[in-house]
Amino acid sequence: MFENTIVRITSALIIIVISCYLYLNRALPQHIHPAAFSCLEEEDGHFLEEDYQFTNIYGVGLAYANHINETASEFDFDIGPPVFRKALLSITMDESIVDIPLPPELQKSVEELETGITDSLRHEGIELSTLLDHEVELAFVLLENISQHELNDSNFTPKIGFFIANDLSARSVAVLGEGQQNRYDYWGASKSFPGFTPISSRIWVPRTNSPNAIPCVTLQTHVNGDLRQSESTNNLIYRPVDMLRFIQQRYPFSLMTKGDIVLTGTPGGVIFNIPRWKARAAKILGLNRFLKLAFAQNKASAEAFLQAGDNVRVSGEWLGDVTVTIAK
Repeated sequence: MFENTIVRITSALIIIVISCYLYLNRALPQHIHPAAFSCLEEEDGHFLEEDYQFTNIYGVGLAYANHINETASEFDFDIGPPVFRKALLSITMDESIVDIPLPPELQKSVEELETGITDSLRHEGIELSTLLDHEVELAFVLLENISQHELNDSNFTPKIGFFIANDLSARSVAVLGEGQQNRYDYWGASKSFPGFTPISSRIWVPRTNSPNAIPCVTLQTHVNGDLRQSESTNNLIYRPVDMLRFIQQRYPFSLMTKGDIVLTGTPGGVIFNIPRWKARAAKILGLNRFLKLAFAQNKASAEAFLQAGDNVRVSGEWLGDVTVTIAK
């Protein structure tokens, strides 16, 4: 009798656990599909030979259909993607050495966004560590100024050139933006340290401009020779012109000018990858940003991130590649 009761209780608990997992891991209300792109090949354009002067860096997040459908706990296509700015000093070239920011640099970065946050971290007993992550991305640069009137024209096609970038990120800074009204400013700050935007050496320009045309290349990240990310750019859910409109909406008083860079988002395979069920469970449990950061910075989790001495190469087939080494 006692054994039967134990079996029934155990069976009930298993059913409850499975049901909770299935609920937390349920699919998004809408399945996200890639945009309808026409693919450009290398012979459809040419590489610029001269160096290019960059003016601003904008980033777009949650832009790959497969990554969103697999991991996002919530997403509304109609609202649009996260948009943020990066500092120009983050740009670096091939074969550069990238320093891991020290705790005082991380603290200064977040203090500029939120006065007193350093005291809050000290009260919570948290010292920031970088949690350095990689993000291979297709990037494009504006080849001419764009007016608000042009962006409002549904038939407008921007003149742009494409290249490959690595959107390196200090995830600890980004986590501190959880639940904050200016959350995506934390994203930008997490990606704005010196050397955090390695870019390929040449810009490829299409011969003719079309709003639905992009180079359909496979983006890849290798860390110390091991493949970490691999996905085709034709899985993007937004066109470049859509991204420019989202940026204008986010920064309505900023002109889109020649030399502005747009990083179009990264596919799956980054180190900081929270499964959908965990993200939803954390929300239900009401975990605050400090607890989330403490979990991310525990020894087992922190060791998975990029470390001193790591060699990181991102590539996009014929568009080019860029390699950096994390400073020892």
